[in-house]
Amino acid sequence: MKFSEKWLREWVNPDISTEQLADQITMAGLEVDGVEPVAGEFSGVVVGEVVECGQHPDADKLRVTKINVGDEELIDIVCGAPNCRQGLKVAVAKVGAVLPGNFKIKKAKLRGQPSFGMLCSFSELGISDDHDGIVELPADAPVGQDIREYLQLDDVTIEVDLTPNRADCLGMRGLAREVGVLNQSNVDMPVYPEVASEITDKRGISLAAPQACPRYLGRVIKNINANAPSPMWLQEKLRRSGVRSIDAVVDVTNFVLLELGHPMHAFDNDTLAGDIVVRMAEQDEELVLLDETKIKLKDNTLVIADQEKALAMAGIFGGLASGVTSTSQNIFLESAFFAPDAIMGKARQYGLHTDASHRYERGVDPQKQRQAMERATALLLDIVGGEAGPIVEATDEQYIPPVKDVVLRAARLSRVLGIEIEASVVGDILTRLGLNASESDGQWQVSVPAYRFDISIEEDLIEEIARVYGYNNIPNVAPSAELKMSGRKEQALEVNDLKLALVNRDYQEAITYSFVDPKVQSQLYPEIDAIVLPHPISSDMSAMRVSAWTGLLQAVSYNQKRQQSRVRLFESGLRFIPDASEKMGVRQESVFSGVIAGNLHEANWDRTDKAVDFFDAKADVEALLSQVAPIDTFRFEAAQHSALHPGQSAAIYRGDTFIGVLGAVHPKFEKLLGLNGRVFVFELEIAAFGVKKLPEAKEISKFPANRRDIAIVVDDDKVVGEILDCIQKFGANQLVGLNLFDIYRGKGIEPGFKSLAISLTLQDMARTLEEAEIQAVVDGILTKLSEKFGATLRD
Repeated sequence: MKFSEKWLREWVNPDISTEQLADQITMAGLEVDGVEPVAGEFSGVVVGEVVECGQHPDADKLRVTKINVGDEELIDIVCGAPNCRQGLKVAVAKVGAVLPGNFKIKKAKLRGQPSFGMLCSFSELGISDDHDGIVELPADAPVGQDIREYLQLDDVTIEVDLTPNRADCLGMRGLAREVGVLNQSNVDMPVYPEVASEITDKRGISLAAPQACPRYLGRVIKNINANAPSPMWLQEKLRRSGVRSIDAVVDVTNFVLLELGHPMHAFDNDTLAGDIVVRMAEQDEELVLLDETKIKLKDNTLVIADQEKALAMAGIFGGLASGVTSTSQNIFLESAFFAPDAIMGKARQYGLHTDASHRYERGVDPQKQRQAMERATALLLDIVGGEAGPIVEATDEQYIPPVKDVVLRAARLSRVLGIEIEASVVGDILTRLGLNASESDGQWQVSVPAYRFDISIEEDLIEEIARVYGYNNIPNVAPSAELKMSGRKEQALEVNDLKLALVNRDYQEAITYSFVDPKVQSQLYPEIDAIVLPHPISSDMSAMRVSAWTGLLQAVSYNQKRQQSRVRLFESGLRFIPDASEKMGVRQESVFSGVIAGNLHEANWDRTDKAVDFFDAKADVEALLSQVAPIDTFRFEAAQHSALHPGQSAAIYRGDTFIGVLGAVHPKFEKLLGLNGRVFVFELEIAAFGVKKLPEAKEISKFPANRRDIAIVVDDDKVVGEILDCIQKFGANQLVGLNLFDIYRGKGIEPGFKSLAISLTLQDMARTLEEAEIQAVVDGILTKLSEKFGATLRD
C-alpha cells in the first residue's frame, strides 16, 4: 500500500523525520518497501493565469499567450498544448527556472515569436506520466504562488508491504493509529456527521446469503453532475497513493477506500430493476465487467443483483451495465461487509485482483459501513451535487464477527519476551491499539474489536506488545547451555548409524509411499491380506504396504527406464501387518530395507564389469549387522520366501531371534515390476536387532601368531557357514583368525564334492605356541570336521 506522508501527518504528526518514520513503521512489522518524492526536483515554477491565448501566425499547432504570474507586466509564452485557453490557471516555469533533469528555462523564439518561459505538464514537473496537456489548476489558485507550495509537493510517498494479517492498516485510519501508538501521540480522527435525507427515494435490500454478506447498506443520490471534475486535493491524494483519477464518483469511493480502508461501489440507479438482492451466483450466469470482460460466474461467487440480473461481483468488480458513466444522473451507493471466507480466492478464480478484493479477503471493519457511507455521501454532494435519500440497511447480526475476549497474563508475557514490562506501559499500549483492556490480579482482560482478525489468542497479544514496545528495546541475551550426560543408553541402536553404513557403501536413501498397488503386493506376498484404504488417493495406491520392497522395486524400475542401470537404494520406515490381536487390527513394524541392481562398481578403466550377486547383497547386510555386534553372532540360513528366488534366499538370525530376509527377486516378478536384470533385496526388523554389543578393551598378545592353511573336501551340499562355526567353536581358545579363501570344483575333485581352502591363525596370550601344539589343534579340527561333515584332507 502507498500513502502520502503529508496525508498521514494530517491525522498524526509525531516529531520525527521521514527516515525515522519509515524505520519505525518497518520495525513495527509494516515493512517499508520504498520512499519516493511525489514530484521531481524543480524550482522557479509558479501559478499563472492565461490572460490571452491566440493562434501562432506561422504554426498551426502553436499558440501565443500572455500570462499573468503576479508581476507588473504580463509575460509572453508560446505554447503547443491543446488544452491551453484563456482564463485557465496553469503552472508556469519562468525564465531561470530549473525543471527535473537540470533542464533550465531560457528566453527563446519559436517560429519568430518570443517566449519567456514554459507552461508545464505534470510529466515535465516529474509529478506523473500525464503529458497530454498542461496542468489545469483550480480557478481559485493564487497567481504567483510557488507551485511546490500550492500543491504541497515537498512530500514523499511511502510504500509498505503489509502481511495478510494486518488488513486493519490498509487505510489511512489504521496506519495513523499504528503511528500514534508507536509514538504515544494523539490521533486526530475526523468526525463524519450524518447527511440528512433530502428525498425519500430508496431501494429495498434483502440478504439471500447472510453468511457471506451479513451487512449491506444502500443509498440513492439523485440529480448529480457526473461530469464535475474532482478537486485537485482529491486527485493529488489519490495519485500519491498510487491510484489514478477517473471521475468524481469513482474518485470519492477510492478516496474512502484509502482513508478508511473500506471499499465502496456506486451503481447507475436508473439501470437497476427493483430491490437489491445479495445472493450467490447461478452456475454459468453471465456478467460483463467494467473492463468489458465477459465472464461466466460459478455458483460459489457472491453477487449483487437486482430483480432481473447480476450487477456486480460482490467485493471484487462492478458490472458494465450498471456502472456510472458521464451521462448518469442518479446513483445507488453501496457500503457492505462481506465475510473474508466468501471473497477469499474468488478474484484469483477469475484471474482478477482488485483493491476491493485485496481488502475484503483479508477482512474489513464490520462496524464501519455506515461511517463510510456518510463520508462518501458528504464528499459526493460537495463535488457532484445532488440530493441524498435515506440509508437502507440490511443486517443479520448472527453472522457479524463479534468482539473477542482474550486474557493476557503478565507472567506469560515476561516468560515469552524474557523481560519485565511495567503494567502501566502494557495497559497504555493495549489502549492505544484500540483494545479495551482492564487489569486485575496480574492479568489483562482484553476486548479485541472485530476488525483485528489477527488477534484471537494470548500469543497474539504478546506479539502486539513486543512489536509496539520495540524489538530493538528487548536486550540481546546470549543463550546459555549446560553440559550433561546423555540420557540415551550407549547400547541403544541408532538408525542413523545403519544409514551411514550403507551411504558409505554407495547407497542412496529413498522415501517411498506407505500406500502401494495391491495387485503388485499380492503377487509378492500372496499369504498376507493387506489393509485396503476406504478412500485411497488412486487405485494403485490403495493398500498399506506389508514390506518396503514394493516401493523400492518400483523405484528401481523407474530409474532403469531412465538409463540408470546401477541402482543401490535403502529405506527405513514402517510396514503394516494385519494382526487381530492388536488394538487397531494392525501391527506396525519399523524395518530397514535395501535393494541393489546392475554392476557392482561404476564403469571404470581399471575395473572389470561385474554384475551384483547374492554375496554382494550379503556383504552389505553384514556391514549393517556389524554396527550392532560382531558378525559371527549372526547366522544366515537358507529359507523360502514368496517374493524371492528359492535357491538364493536366506533368513537372518541373531541367536534364535529372527531378524530379516535376504535374497534375489524371483525372476517371475521381473516383468510384473518392470525390472531389467537380476535384483537383490533385503529387509531387517529394527526392533529384532537387539542392543549393540559394546566394545571391550583387551590386551594385545606380544607373542607371534601362526598361520596354517588346510584344504578339505566335503559333499557339495554341506553348508560352509556350519563348517566354519564348527572350526570356530573347537579352536576357540587359541584360534584368533579364520578365513575361507577358496572354493574349488573341477579336475581332481569328484563330482558332487567341493574343496574348501581355509586359513587358520593361532596365537596364545601368554606364550609362544610350540609346533606340536599348533599341529595338535589343526589335527583336532580335521578330526572334528571328519566326524561331523565327512570331510577329508585334500591330497
